[in-house]
Amino acid sequence: MANTSKSKITKDKIIGLFMESVLEQEKIPGSVYKFCKENKIKEDEFYGFFGSLDTLQKTIWNKFFDNSFELIQKNKEYPGMMNEEKMLTFFYTFFENLTLNRSYVLFMMKEHKHSMEGLSQLKGLRKRFKDFASTLIEERNEEKNLKILKFNAPLFSEGAWLQFLFILKFWAEDGSPGLEKTDIAIEKSVTTIFQIFENTSLEKIVDLGKFLYKEKFV
Repeated sequence: MANTSKSKITKDKIIGLFMESVLEQEKIPGSVYKFCKENKIKEDEFYGFFGSLDTLQKTIWNKFFDNSFELIQKNKEYPGMMNEEKMLTFFYTFFENLTLNRSYVLFMMKEHKHSMEGLSQLKGLRKRFKDFASTLIEERNEEKNLKILKFNAPLFSEGAWLQFLFILKFWAEDGSPGLEKTDIAIEKSVTTIFQIFENTSLEKIVDLGKFLYKEKFV
């Protein structure tokens, strides 16, 4: 049981206590009351940051994105990267952050294994990721003079999100040393996302398909 009586309660503190509770108890707290009692914090302190345990869980996924995006923004080389490189950098950074919290993420995915794509916890993450992907494709469109050559940003962002879900599931099932196969999957997936919108995707899709089949992922 955590003792927080002498420490200031913050948003990040509550998140840390929740993740620790989930891993130690191997279950999601049954209620805000039980969670607060276990961790010796007042309910009004909890509600000062979160409206419910469900909101808290969504916030954790959002923070994985926000922390990753903040890190890549600090990279001095990032502004000068091609859009494909920006997407690749984000994916690598995001999954490095997930790996730091792998036990928690795997537990939550197992809890919702029958509805991963529609998982309500990912609603905020989905919006953030699609906005990021749309920004990249809109930047690329600015370089094209003819409207017919421009890409459909909403379609691109949805395709990128589906690829993200695929990589998330692959990462969760990856048993390779250092999760090296996930790195391969990321590279192939990001390349495919951009090649699809360059109308030269056939070989890339076949290459990705062969990789997935070999790894018994599909």
